[in-house]
Amino acid sequence: MGLKTKYDKIKRSEKIINVFMKSGLGYLIDQSKLNLGSKIKKYAKSSSSKSLPERMRCSLEELGPTFIKLGQVLSTRPDFLPKEFIAELEKLQDEVPPFDQSVVFEFIDQELGKPVDQLFKQFQAEPVASASLSQVHKAILPNGSVVAVKVQRPQAKELVELDLEILKDLMGFVDRRLSDNWVYRPSLMVKEFSKSILKEIDFANEGRNYEKFQKNFKDTHYIKIPKIHWDLTTSKILTMEFVKGIKINEIAKPQHQENFDSKLVAKQSADITLKQIFEDGFFHGDPHPANVFVRPPATIVMLDVGRVGYVDKKTAKIGANLLMAMVNKNIDEVIDSLRELDMLENETNLTVLRQDITELIENYLDIPLKDLNTREFFKEFLEVLGRHNLVLPSNFALMIHSFALAETTARKLDPNFNMVSASKPFLKKMTYKQFSAEELLKKGNVLIKDGMELMEKLPKGPLKNKLYFLGVIHTFILIDN
Repeated sequence: MGLKTKYDKIKRSEKIINVFMKSGLGYLIDQSKLNLGSKIKKYAKSSSSKSLPERMRCSLEELGPTFIKLGQVLSTRPDFLPKEFIAELEKLQDEVPPFDQSVVFEFIDQELGKPVDQLFKQFQAEPVASASLSQVHKAILPNGSVVAVKVQRPQAKELVELDLEILKDLMGFVDRRLSDNWVYRPSLMVKEFSKSILKEIDFANEGRNYEKFQKNFKDTHYIKIPKIHWDLTTSKILTMEFVKGIKINEIAKPQHQENFDSKLVAKQSADITLKQIFEDGFFHGDPHPANVFVRPPATIVMLDVGRVGYVDKKTAKIGANLLMAMVNKNIDEVIDSLRELDMLENETNLTVLRQDITELIENYLDIPLKDLNTREFFKEFLEVLGRHNLVLPSNFALMIHSFALAETTARKLDPNFNMVSASKPFLKKMTYKQFSAEELLKKGNVLIKDGMELMEKLPKGPLKNKLYFLGVIHTFILIDN
C-alpha cells in the first residue's frame, strides 16, 4: 500500500468513525482494529431527538455511495436487522447531483481512448439519470443508433474499495447486540455486501448480465432487453441500446392509462420474475420500479441489472416447497425446508420456532389469498428467523426480495393480483420436471448403482441372488418406461 493510500485510509477511517460517534453509534464499530494516525474526536452521547434507526440512516447518507449501497442491501435483510431499522433503511435515496460535463468527457476519453466527438455523432451533456456511483447520458452513434452511456463516477471504484477495506477492519469483532437483544453479524453483513457491490461497479459484468437475460428470454415476446455495444464498454463505462419507456409504477396515471394495459403488465412483469427464479435460476436482484420500464401496451423493459442472484434447481425447489408449505399451513414442511437450507443450528429451540412460525402463518393466511401481502408476510417471516439467530443464504434472501417486490409492483397495477396464484403454473412445472421420465431414470440409475455396490459387499447366498434379480427387473422397467 503506497503512502498516499495509507494516508487516505487513515483520513477516511477518521471520517467514518467520527460520523458514527457524532450520531451516537460509535459502539457499533470496533475502533481498536485501526491504528489511526490522529486523534478521533470525542462526542457526548447524542442528544438528537431522532431514533437510533434514523440516526443510522442519516450517518450512511452522510458517508456517501458505499454506505448508501450498504444500507440498501441491508434493507432487504430483515433477518439481519430489526424491522424499525429495515423501515428506515428503505428510505435511503441514491439520487445525487450530476458531476461536471468536462469530467464526463475527460473520463470517456481515458476509458475508450478517443474523445467524445469522435465516438458519438451527438452526446447529451445533461444526464437522463444520476446516482451515487454513476450517471447515464443519451447519445447517438455515427450510424444513427441511439444509445444510453452509463458513466461511472471518477474515483468511485477506488472509494468503494477503500471503504470496504476499512469496513472489514472496523467490523472484524465479536457479534454484538442491537435493540431488543437482537444479534447482528457485522462481519457477515460486510462480506455479503462486498460481494454484491464489487460486481455492481464492474459495468462489463453488468453487460454480461444483460446478455444472459437476452438468452433466457429469447422466446418471450413481451420483454425487451437492451443490446450492449461492447466496442464502447469497459468496466467503468457501459454503452447500450437506448430504449424508451415509462416507469412501471407510472403507467396507471391518468395521462398514460389509454396507452397501457395495466392488468396485462402486472401479469407479465410477475411472470418474468417467476420464470427467472423457478426456471432460469438467474434473476434480477433489484426489480424496483425505477429499474423496470414499460412500452405500450405491455412490453416490459429490464434495466440496471448490475445486481443479480443465482439459485440452483435444488434451492429453487426448496423455495417452492417452503412457499407451498406456508400456504398449506404445514409447519413440519416449513421446518424441513429450513433444515434443507442448513439453517438450523444445535441450539435452535425448535419448539419456540414452530410456535412463532405458526402464529405468523395464522395471522396472515386466515385472510383470503387475494388479500395476502406477500412482501409484508416474508418480511415478518425473516424477522422471526432473525429473532432465532437464523440467517438465510444470501441468494435465497435475494430471491425472496425479488419475488415480494415483483408482487408489490404488480398489485399497484392490478389490486386483485396475487403472486401465490401466479406462481402455481411454475410450481406445477417444477413438480412435473421433478417426476419426469428423464429425472426418474437418473434417480433410478443412482439407486441401482448404490444397490449394486451394496450387493457386492454381501456374502454369497440366496439373499444376494434375490436382490440381484430384483435389481435387473427394476432396470428393465425403467428402460421400458
